[in-house]
Amino acid sequence: MTTPAERARRGKAARKRVTRSAHAAWLPSVDRPDPVAVLQRQDRERLPELLPVRYGRMADSPFAFLRGSAAVMAGDLASQPHTGLTVQLCGDAHLSNFGVYASPERALHFDLDDFDETFPGPFEWDVKRLAVSLAVAARENGHPETRVHRVALEAVAAYRDAMRRLARLGELAVWYERIDAERLLPLVRPARRRGRSGASLTRARRRTGLQPLGKLTETVDGRRRIVHDPPLLEPAGAADSAALRKIFSDYRSTLTEERRLLLDRYRFVDAARKVVGVGSVGTRCFVVLLAGRDAEDPLLLQIKEARASVLEAHLPGGPYVHPGHRVVAGQRLLQAAGDVFLGWMTGPQGRAFYWRQLRDTKGCADVAEMTPAALRAYARLCGAALARAHARSGDRLAIAGYLGGGDTFERAVAEFALAYAAQTVVDHTALGTAIAAGLVTATPGI
Repeated sequence: MTTPAERARRGKAARKRVTRSAHAAWLPSVDRPDPVAVLQRQDRERLPELLPVRYGRMADSPFAFLRGSAAVMAGDLASQPHTGLTVQLCGDAHLSNFGVYASPERALHFDLDDFDETFPGPFEWDVKRLAVSLAVAARENGHPETRVHRVALEAVAAYRDAMRRLARLGELAVWYERIDAERLLPLVRPARRRGRSGASLTRARRRTGLQPLGKLTETVDGRRRIVHDPPLLEPAGAADSAALRKIFSDYRSTLTEERRLLLDRYRFVDAARKVVGVGSVGTRCFVVLLAGRDAEDPLLLQIKEARASVLEAHLPGGPYVHPGHRVVAGQRLLQAAGDVFLGWMTGPQGRAFYWRQLRDTKGCADVAEMTPAALRAYARLCGAALARAHARSGDRLAIAGYLGGGDTFERAVAEFALAYAAQTVVDHTALGTAIAAGLVTATPGI
């Protein structure tokens, strides 16, 4: 059995492959693929009528572009040497993919909350994407460049501190590590605004299936149905509804026995196609309305198409053949406490899907309103949450050994974040140019 000291030495040995200071480098290669072309390659299997919505959302700002261009950044990260210290990556660890959600015990945790791109890979890829997203957001908030650098630095420093702390803990202690949402009170808001943050957490605790029910459904002829709000929410046609009913049983089989029993107490009421996110727009996504004890006991499930991760083209094969299984297994591994209704199945035409609750007492911070101090505090929280997730799936002692006790790694990644944030602005401009030239169709404001 490998000793803790040997594991730490393995991490230090990885510095020979990639020095910690080398992470600062970002210089696009002369043969770097056109970012718009990379995005358009993703369009081939998406719903064509929704692509203008996707590009309209991405064109809104550099940060919106970053959110939708995980494939572009994956290719850029893969063009550089990496440590070889593998974890289960989130694959899209930008700051908007962290938030508050309820555990099955109804406790509120702060954690990662998007896993569409999850895949095994070098730990620093997630760290760099988080740092870049913070730099882009800070610049959009009008923060001075010194503070833009500082916010990226704080996130990576928090990651290093948390990983080194977790490396000293036992296996079960790491597995049961949680970040209580109450930590948002002193971290996210300045003291004078904590009351508002506290009120937000109170609303999050009270948020149940009834809240999205009121927003997404209506009563017609005495029966509750999902509303019609095209193109964002459209009732499923007869063919889609029949297919969803059919694959519901396949999804059920991927749940544990007690969760199947719970699901069996609900009946299928209605289904609709839903547009979600930025990068996901155009993938097939449905909402299913179920009813339990009565009409006031709803359950809204989301069925989302799972495709190959943007990381798969750049890394060795992962352990899961089914894309839906990959997403569900990745979420269960990375999140401190997972959704009880997570499951997967194969749908019509061999397409892969996964199921989850549409909302399970979730909330996220309004980054656009944050002061520099508040954004730095939030960055530290995100960095710590990312380290906790990586520590469950990777060799935390090796990663801690690589990072070391000094600040070399975070300074390097902060420099990378500034350089790649500038690249994101260039790429966002390229998308705007393509839209203006008529090469890409975009519908703004949806």
